[in-house]
Amino acid sequence: MLIKTFTVGQIETNCYIVTDEDTLQCAVIDPGDESNVILNYLEEHKLKAKYIFLTHGHFDHTMAAAAVQAETGATLCMSRKDVGKGDYRYDPGDGAVMYGEGDSFHVGGLTFQVIETPGHTPGGVCLICQDAIFTGDTLFAGSCGRTDLPGGDMGALLRSLKRLYELPGEYEVYPGHMGTSTLDKERRFNYYMKYALQTP
Repeated sequence: MLIKTFTVGQIETNCYIVTDEDTLQCAVIDPGDESNVILNYLEEHKLKAKYIFLTHGHFDHTMAAAAVQAETGATLCMSRKDVGKGDYRYDPGDGAVMYGEGDSFHVGGLTFQVIETPGHTPGGVCLICQDAIFTGDTLFAGSCGRTDLPGGDMGALLRSLKRLYELPGEYEVYPGHMGTSTLDKERRFNYYMKYALQTP
């Protein structure tokens, strides 16, 4: 598995391209802007984008989704809870797949598993692939997503953070903004994650 990170757009969103190196199939996670950068990378490395995964519907995670989809023919996947127009919502158009808890998707020899982690938005999800977890704006290195925007819910976010804390095993954390981390480090040092454990 090869993970390529592009930090795109004015809000510096992390877009991830996750490739099965045996088949050159890949998934594009949160194409928030700069479709030309994303598409140039796919073309340069002769990659076939099978899916576009959105961790939630905010514009800074979705602005290049339509362009990437149109050029590659990839299937766009997101939570139905964030579908719409305005605020935290995104309209994916026809042919999108609405995913949710427990769904899994195969990209070459890779399997992506969806877990619902609402709070930042109602339809927030994380994606697990092998030893990596793509946390969108649910969990950041040393922090977590804000809940003061439309659709935000601090109680739901704390429950999602608690759920991530309690995941068995160890993962590399690839968040929607800022640098990577590990789940073990966040369990030990992330104030919000530790506070979530004390919240009913």
